[in-house]
Amino acid sequence: MNEDILKGKWKQLKGDIQKKWGKLTDDDLDQIDGNREKFVGRIQENYGIAKEEADSMLDEFERDHSH
Repeated sequence: MNEDILKGKWKQLKGDIQKKWGKLTDDDLDQIDGNREKFVGRIQENYGIAKEEADSMLDEFERDHSH
């Protein structure tokens, strides 16, 4: 899913995002606002994982939601 699609579907995906990444707050999601790099950064910060792992998690989420 490219960033334009992520940004366009952001409001629809927020509920699923909070289910998967419960440590992300509403404020986090408002600040991310569909920006993939910010999203990866917040996953890294909140879960204490490497950028590559956060990227991989987001890639998997995007594949699952690209219908």
